[in-house]
Amino acid sequence: MAAPGSSSCSVQSCHRLLLVAFVALCSASSSSHGDRSPLSVVSRIAFGSCSNQSAPQVFVWLGDNIYGDNKRPFRVLGKERTIGPWKNVPRFFPSTEQEMRRRYQLAKSNPGYSKLRQTAQLLQVIGTWDDHDYGLNDAGKEFSGKNTSQRLLLDFLDEADDSPRRQQAGVYTSYLYGPKGKQVKVILLDTRYHRDPLSSDGTILGDSQWEWLEKELNGPESEITIIVSSIQVISNLSATTGPLFHTESWGRFPKERERLYKLIHDSKRSGIFFISGDVHFGEITRYDCGWQYPLYDITSSGLTQAIEKVVPPFFAFAVRAIAWLTPTTMRVSSVKCRYKSCTYAQPNFGAIQIDWDVVPQKIKVEVRGINGDPAIAVDILLSDLQPRNTNTLEGAWQHRRHCSLEIDLPWFWRHSFAFTFLALVSVLIIAFVLFAYTIVSVSKKFLRKFKID
Repeated sequence: MAAPGSSSCSVQSCHRLLLVAFVALCSASSSSHGDRSPLSVVSRIAFGSCSNQSAPQVFVWLGDNIYGDNKRPFRVLGKERTIGPWKNVPRFFPSTEQEMRRRYQLAKSNPGYSKLRQTAQLLQVIGTWDDHDYGLNDAGKEFSGKNTSQRLLLDFLDEADDSPRRQQAGVYTSYLYGPKGKQVKVILLDTRYHRDPLSSDGTILGDSQWEWLEKELNGPESEITIIVSSIQVISNLSATTGPLFHTESWGRFPKERERLYKLIHDSKRSGIFFISGDVHFGEITRYDCGWQYPLYDITSSGLTQAIEKVVPPFFAFAVRAIAWLTPTTMRVSSVKCRYKSCTYAQPNFGAIQIDWDVVPQKIKVEVRGINGDPAIAVDILLSDLQPRNTNTLEGAWQHRRHCSLEIDLPWFWRHSFAFTFLALVSVLIIAFVLFAYTIVSVSKKFLRKFKID
């Protein structure tokens, strides 16, 4: 979605800080991990980065695991013009296979990640990709290097040579953890390999992946099902930040998102929620009208490319104010949020803690900063993620807070972000003109007085 950092070295150093901190915490936490049996009870899952209080048992890469593409600088003039009406080259361009492989090797060989994989004995690292490790910013099925990128990603994830993921078109797959009664299913989607162009309202997953997903959701039950999407499923910020800027999300493909909601509805499967990344900040969103129970999407982004990391520190307050003022109908507000906007635009990771032993059973989902402190937290009762009689709830859903889509907001309110931004720019321009006029006027008076003297 967003541009890569200034260099891959900065990405590696940030990964090192996060992973070394995690390893230290792993070493200090309980060592009674047990073996790596799929029947072991899973209660701690981290995504985007690594957990804090105790060692996670499953870690999920959400995508942009490396920045495998390159970007040209902003240029209006010259031989390579990347912006403006005279643009003649794309700003982003892919790396060679050798360079992609080198960047994966840097990520895999950094001391923090190596020690993590050795120390956390029960930890299983799984993952999907997004655009930058797919090979090109915002790319979909048209990208010619996708088969090479798939092989490199699966090498990075230590996928077996005979894995079905190496034979299929795309990196989607699923995992099942835990014994009967405490099972967690993780479904990894591929939102790149088969995706039609943005704003086409075409397909995201493609026919083969849709057929596979239907079988996965209609297969044997599990108490919890986590659907992993590299892009946000529930939020559609492009509806309220456009036309100034757009983010990739399922909301840009409304037919596909409705198809996903319907597939979940028809499966009658309990315990489903989403985790996602891509947008360079963290938030938790909720949709009350998609099925018989609320659907949550926990977004963690990013490990190294968070918004507040790339803006001057004195602009941090402005970033938080803009996030608070931007209209959104899906974001969950909570007293546990560190900031009023209930977003977190500093480097972050997601954490899921499942408490199987309380009654009722509870899931705590959090977006945490790199020091491990929660910035956003929501408790979800597992009993609230159970199918109910839609006939009795259909009318009630319409009065829930998180039912109206961002695209359905009143026109003026939906574009209030753009109006506010343009108003601020106008005020700054007027202030600059007045300041310049004042300087010129004072200078003229001073020159006249100087001549007279």
